[in-house]
Amino acid sequence: MHTSQEILEYFRSTPCASGAFLEIELLESDVARIGYKSFVDLAQLFLMKMHTPVLCVEKEKVILRFEKLDGQSSFHKAQQSEEKYGTQSEFFQIDKTSQFSFLYHYQHALEFAQLSSKQRILNLGINKGDEFTLIRDLLGAESFASKEFVGIDYSASAISYAKEQLPESNVHLHTHDINHLDTLELGKFDLLISIGTLQSSSLSFNEKFMQIYQNHLEKGASIILGFPNCRWIDGEMIYGAKAPNYPFSEMSLVLKDIHFCKKYLQQKKYRVIVTGKDYLFLSARKLYTS
Repeated sequence: MHTSQEILEYFRSTPCASGAFLEIELLESDVARIGYKSFVDLAQLFLMKMHTPVLCVEKEKVILRFEKLDGQSSFHKAQQSEEKYGTQSEFFQIDKTSQFSFLYHYQHALEFAQLSSKQRILNLGINKGDEFTLIRDLLGAESFASKEFVGIDYSASAISYAKEQLPESNVHLHTHDINHLDTLELGKFDLLISIGTLQSSSLSFNEKFMQIYQNHLEKGASIILGFPNCRWIDGEMIYGAKAPNYPFSEMSLVLKDIHFCKKYLQQKKYRVIVTGKDYLFLSARKLYTS
C-alpha cells in the first residue's frame, strides 16, 4: 500500500523534463482509496497533464501516466501588447468555456445576476467573444435578439474574429482602450461582465472599477467580475493564481481586489456572492432600486 505522502514525495524527488512522461504503478485499491481527482490535482501541482490510466487486470494494478508540461509555453510570458491576446497569440487558442469548472460557475453567475431581465449588457475584455456566444446559446435566438450587447477589447484582431462569430445587429463590438471608455459615449448598462480584464497591469483596479460603476451602470445594474485563480500553461488550465515574485501560487492580490469590490458594492446596497474555483466569480445584484 502506498500513502499519499509517499506518492507526493516521489513526485517531488523525481526530475522530469518538458514533454517527458512519469509513470507510477499502484494497486487498484490504492487508487480507489485516494481517488482519481486527487491524482488530477497532483498533476496540476507539478505542472503535468494526467493521461488515461492503464488497467492491469491480472495484477489488480493501475498505471498512472503524467506528461510534464512546457512551463515556457504560456501567454503569461508574452510581451505586453494588444497582440498578446490577438488571434495569433497563445491566449487566443484557449477556450475557457470548454472547461467545466469555468462553465458551471459562469452560468451560475449569469443566473444570479438575473440575465434574463437585463436589456443592455457590457463586456469589458471580450476578446474572441466566447462569453457572449455562450449567452446566445443559453438564451436562444429570440431572447438574445431582444437585448443589446456591447463588447470592448484592445486587440483589433480579436475583435475582428468576434464580429464574425457574433454577426447579429444587436451586438456591437469595439477595439478600444478601457482606460478611455468615456470617449465611446456608450450610455449606461444594466449588466456588466468582465472576466480577467480589470486586473490588467495597465489599469488602476480600484479607481477603474469605481469609475465604471459610477459612469456606465444603471442604478439597478448587476455585475459579474471574473478573477483568474489559474494559469494557462502549454494549453492546460492550472489551478492557482501566480504572483510575480513567488515561484508558487499566491492569492493575496486576487483576494484583495475581491474584498474591495465586495465591500464597495455592499455599501451600495448590493447582495454580493463569490463563487468558483479556477476562476473566482464576484456576482452582485441590487437588493432594491429606488
